[in-house]
Amino acid sequence: MDFFEQLKMKLKDQNVRLVFPEATDERIIKACARLQAEHLIQPVLLGDKEEIEPIAYRCGVLIDEIEFINPKTYPRLEEMIDTLFTRRNGKITKEEARELVQDVNYFGTMLTYMGIVDGMVSGAIHSTGDTVRPALQIIKTKPGVKRTSGAFLLLRGRGDQERYLFSDCAINVDPDAPLLAEIAMETAKTAESLGIPPRVAMLSYSTNGSGSGPAVDKVKEALEIIKEKNQDPNAIFEGEIQFDAAYDKTVADLKYPDSKIAGKCTVFVFPELQSGNIGYKIAQRLGGFDAIGPILQGLNKPISDLSRGACTNDVYKVSLITAMQALMDKDEANDSEIKNR
Repeated sequence: MDFFEQLKMKLKDQNVRLVFPEATDERIIKACARLQAEHLIQPVLLGDKEEIEPIAYRCGVLIDEIEFINPKTYPRLEEMIDTLFTRRNGKITKEEARELVQDVNYFGTMLTYMGIVDGMVSGAIHSTGDTVRPALQIIKTKPGVKRTSGAFLLLRGRGDQERYLFSDCAINVDPDAPLLAEIAMETAKTAESLGIPPRVAMLSYSTNGSGSGPAVDKVKEALEIIKEKNQDPNAIFEGEIQFDAAYDKTVADLKYPDSKIAGKCTVFVFPELQSGNIGYKIAQRLGGFDAIGPILQGLNKPISDLSRGACTNDVYKVSLITAMQALMDKDEANDSEIKNR
């Protein structure tokens, strides 16, 4: 079954609420109308409904059943300002908190932090910094996670699709070995949440000792850290390994015959941002893969950053992934509550 059809089956009527700060953008309006009509999520648009209705009319979509929150008239605004002031723990004044919530990304992030919605999708008209900064300041990373990272979902074909994750392709410029290990383990979790077996390749220009140098040493050190810290029995990590050996079984049999997963890896962790960003774009443009993301990893609640070049279908797909992250977070919280009883 198509990857997104599987997600839709899991999300239907689960009442996951996502906030969309960029409510005047036609791509957002069209995607939210579709998500609402299909009962996949409950979209919440930020803004004045009377101002947005004419845009929806021009787009030819109905938004009657979509919830709107107008930041200017929001009844819990003072509570939000107080909560933000407390959350920033003396780093801003009350007046600065009041100023910040006038920014739709801060407002949407605060709705997520306060549990009024389950996650946020932004970035269609805002930069990555504008989207991610409030998340890092307010949502923050999960316990034990020092930095967020950005993975791309790569899909090709129909039905029994090829499905891969590439990471980090969006956030960390030159991670050291501990951070690279963290990125790999978080990407394995993302893979599992999306139903992708977490067979993780720690990429390098060397395969199993065929090359040497500081860059290779960093990947080897990261793998040793993973061996010490990884607690997921389903995730398998291999490295250092070249892409061809990680992807192609014939090459793997020649270069890494003793590996359990070489030639059939599903998650590709790049040693630094430059190669990761170049790699996913090559796969997208030359390989014909559909690239969805970046999927932000390691945050306490899901916040997604769209590309400003995203089309309506991209918004729709990223929203489904974000909703799935939120659903997994809810399931984990419920499991934790049951264990603690």
